[in-house]
Amino acid sequence: MQNNDITVIEAKRGLFTFNLKELWKYRDLTLLFVKRDLKNTYKQTVLGPLWIAINPLLSTSVFTIIFGVIAGISTEGIPQFLFYMSGNILWTFFSNCLNKGAGTFLSNARVFGKVYFPRMSVPVSGIIFHLISFMIQWALFVILMLIYLFTGAPVRPNLYIALTPVLVLQSGLLGMGIGLIISSITTKYRDLNILVSFGVSLLMYITPVVYPISQVPESFRWAMLINPVAPIVEGYRYAFLGCGSFHWIPWFISLGVTALIVFFGVVVFNKVERTFIDTV
Repeated sequence: MQNNDITVIEAKRGLFTFNLKELWKYRDLTLLFVKRDLKNTYKQTVLGPLWIAINPLLSTSVFTIIFGVIAGISTEGIPQFLFYMSGNILWTFFSNCLNKGAGTFLSNARVFGKVYFPRMSVPVSGIIFHLISFMIQWALFVILMLIYLFTGAPVRPNLYIALTPVLVLQSGLLGMGIGLIISSITTKYRDLNILVSFGVSLLMYITPVVYPISQVPESFRWAMLINPVAPIVEGYRYAFLGCGSFHWIPWFISLGVTALIVFFGVVVFNKVERTFIDTV
């Protein structure tokens, strides 16, 4: 029986090539990468995927003790555990997408050198994998929020909750875009990997994850909102808890910055993809 399904592999014509049709064609492979990440992440662990729910509870508890109890940072009347968890789970999703994108070339060099498939499948699978984790953590956060709400806590969810899918998608794309840029650079300059973890930690402290933006002196608040992650976290927290306010102009600027970073990330990713196997 003759097979007329022929795939022609040829050089890309432009640097900004994001072939959604091809990516969709290889969707089964993308899902296999998701399953691989799930298996490798929780391999030989006693609790397995339960760590997805345990991790935010442990880290939020640490934030509550250090920043709430010891440092005494105000949470504007919002229960401390709920306040820190709201910023923690979204920040974790962003940083995980960033780290996954940053390791695209170096972590998959052997596979990339043996067989062809759309390389963008790897960072996209990273977003899907970490999105699954985020959804589980988000469900846990919503349950805790409802418990606090029914016990009379000053929690004020509002209509901005409708923007949650946009905020979550934006944070994932922003993390992936930054990760693609880092991954493209580290194919030649490996020492940049040492700075990535430090840079992500530093970025967290200039993002209102463990403090409300109202605690930042007004003269420096504009500089804080330039950080493209800050309006996302602040907007997400305001939507669910009514803490702070939704800053429309900084958020629109953040959307523009996210689009530019994703565009630039895809450009450098496609450029490095052509020759990276010779330098890794």
